[in-house]
Amino acid sequence: MDTITSAHGLVPLSTVATNDQVELDSLPLELQLELKRLKDDFTVDSKRLKHIVSQFQEELQAGLDKYGSNISMNATWVLGFPSGTERGKFLVVDLGGTNIRVCWIELRGREEELLITQDEFRLPDELKTGEAQPLWDFIADSLETFIAKHDLGGSEEEPLQLGFTFSYPCHQEYIDHGKLVTWTKGFEIKGVEGEDAVGQLREAMAKRNLPIRLVALINDTTGAMIASSYTDPQTIIGAIFGTGCNGAYMENVGSIGKLDTQLPQDTPMAINCEYGAFDNAHTALPRTSYDVTVDEESPKPGEQAFEKMSAGLYLGEIFRLILLELHGKGIMFKGQDVSKLREPYLLDTGFLSGVEHNANPGMLFDSPTRDAFKQKLNLDISDKEIVFVRRTAQLISIRGARLCSCGIAAICKKKGITSGHVAADGSVANKHPEFKRRWAKAMAEVLDWPGDRKEDPITITSAEDGSGIGAAVIVAMTLKRAKEGNLAGIREK
Repeated sequence: MDTITSAHGLVPLSTVATNDQVELDSLPLELQLELKRLKDDFTVDSKRLKHIVSQFQEELQAGLDKYGSNISMNATWVLGFPSGTERGKFLVVDLGGTNIRVCWIELRGREEELLITQDEFRLPDELKTGEAQPLWDFIADSLETFIAKHDLGGSEEEPLQLGFTFSYPCHQEYIDHGKLVTWTKGFEIKGVEGEDAVGQLREAMAKRNLPIRLVALINDTTGAMIASSYTDPQTIIGAIFGTGCNGAYMENVGSIGKLDTQLPQDTPMAINCEYGAFDNAHTALPRTSYDVTVDEESPKPGEQAFEKMSAGLYLGEIFRLILLELHGKGIMFKGQDVSKLREPYLLDTGFLSGVEHNANPGMLFDSPTRDAFKQKLNLDISDKEIVFVRRTAQLISIRGARLCSCGIAAICKKKGITSGHVAADGSVANKHPEFKRRWAKAMAEVLDWPGDRKEDPITITSAEDGSGIGAAVIVAMTLKRAKEGNLAGIREK
């Protein structure tokens, strides 16, 4: 019997479904009507999913054929999957959305556990929207602090080998080069777009005489795929379901029409899709008025259409906009001060997940949801409103998970992939308790998996640290093939 866990133990899903309907029927008519409207707006059925996936395939191919396409399909110069025998000690710096993370990683082969030492450095908010130089200085200072703290040494003759995880759309002519196409994830730093981010970091490190050789620029999605395949040969795709959304997979060089290279046509190369930009023309995705508002009020209106409907950075914001609208209609939080609710991006996906899962079934509203609304928004929420917000959170999260399946399904259909593991990193994939189940259900609908299957042929596995371990493995792979004389995509030093 299927169950969920509540504060009172295991509760049968059938009971929860029954209680849900009783609760929904007990709502005031105005909330019932609003909930019906939201359900209509946020439901993406199988037919619509298949239409989205079909257009997704077309945009993926367009990105391989020519530069300047909607989905950029960036060549990474990561040639093939790792063998699992890569060894060595490597430095990694990872520019995330909130922190700079610096790692010292010792790879010891697939059969032995790797060793990792890491520190995080909080990225000041003002650096996310300022000038370029303070950003690179901060990263270089973080590297210098880390090297000194852990006594890593390094010299001009034997520099520390560095992988730079930079998870933003870049055009890479070489593996140690990356011209930033556009900032995403709320960053808007002047003087970087259109420039080589690697070159700018190198200059900042050179000013400090750091004993570092920057070997490879890595996107976290590619890193997730490589890190997982290092230990799991069944890995087929890397994915990020977190603050942003993206996918990476192996494509034959001969299928990358825009690439000018002498490599054999069947050489596999990792492609960083950057498919958060899918459907920027707004012809396939079922956008709501809330999605339009999120886009128009973002730092990059008209860009990253798919990401703004499916990624963790935006799901809580959509939820906030719904609540604010209903307050404005006089339907929710009547007579209360909603000044906190007016703060953009105050609510994250963790809040959304909590609202969905904290309320106990059966009208038992001594739940953490009430406390969460009071602490985060200074709002007193009624029993009826708890029923409404829980269902609204479900609708938003279900739509997000179903849309997230589309990019992966499109890659699988394009490449004829029928089984394997999707190595997923990101808070939504790894922390939302219902995401994987909802994602798998949508995959089954799009790919027409048989209803009597004993297991799903394509499943999500956790890529625990693609941005760190993956970067180290890619550095090892790059140094190895350079030593063997394969310099494709490697700048000569």
